[in-house]
Amino acid sequence: MPESQQSTLAVAQLFGLSGKTALVTGGSSGLGLIMAETLLRAGVRVVIASRKQDKCDEALARLQPLGDCQALAADVTQPADRQRLHDFLQQQFADAGLSILVNNAGANWGAVIEDYPDEAFAKVMNTNVNAVFSLTRELLPLLSRAASAQDPARVINIGSMDGLQVPIVQRVPTFAYSASKAALHHLTRTLAVDLGPRHMTVNAVAPGFFQSRMTDHVLREFGDDIAADSPMGRAGQPEEIAGVLVYLASRAGAYTNGAVIPVDGGTHVSKGSRPWMADV
Repeated sequence: MPESQQSTLAVAQLFGLSGKTALVTGGSSGLGLIMAETLLRAGVRVVIASRKQDKCDEALARLQPLGDCQALAADVTQPADRQRLHDFLQQQFADAGLSILVNNAGANWGAVIEDYPDEAFAKVMNTNVNAVFSLTRELLPLLSRAASAQDPARVINIGSMDGLQVPIVQRVPTFAYSASKAALHHLTRTLAVDLGPRHMTVNAVAPGFFQSRMTDHVLREFGDDIAADSPMGRAGQPEEIAGVLVYLASRAGAYTNGAVIPVDGGTHVSKGSRPWMADV
């Protein structure tokens, strides 16, 4: 094997992220915090965005000892906040541009159909789909600055296994969440077609149940059901979402575009016994 090919296949070359820049929305807790920590530990300069300043401050206390991390309190559903975020990123990454955009901020709402309010449906769709599109569009100049044919800029959307199947374990219908994540997965594909020629890849990760603020109640109340619903018999661990993120952001994932990658232990394809359905 030629020496040049050997170097490109070296693990450090394939999965190295040192020197890159990233924005993680919803980065102050849950999966967003895990992903921000992962990128920092890999040598990435990271900005996190979250709606509440106190949550940003708490996250920074954990993250800043690990590397170059900044935070901005911003609601990505609000045009003025997205503009502030753009300006902040421009200031932080003026020369390098933005290498990695992780669209993780999300919302959920559970209620039976008779009680499901229009405003809740609109809020979830606006956060999980509309804001992702708008923020990605508005950050294209910064992403373009970091993009090249050999090392594309990366947009990584955080979808859900609930966008791949109809969820049943929570027992409370989440109509807007499931619809929004399915829409996000397809938005990922359409953006991938449009942005690929501009040296940007767009992919989605569809996590199953991981410990986070959004899933705390569900895991506490229905943890045994969730484990039974997964072929792996358990919820996910932090490193298992971190590994997929590193792959998509690194040279190893540079030719992966328009993919929706389930990280749910196989739950989206399982058809096992669900004895709890009898009492729903």
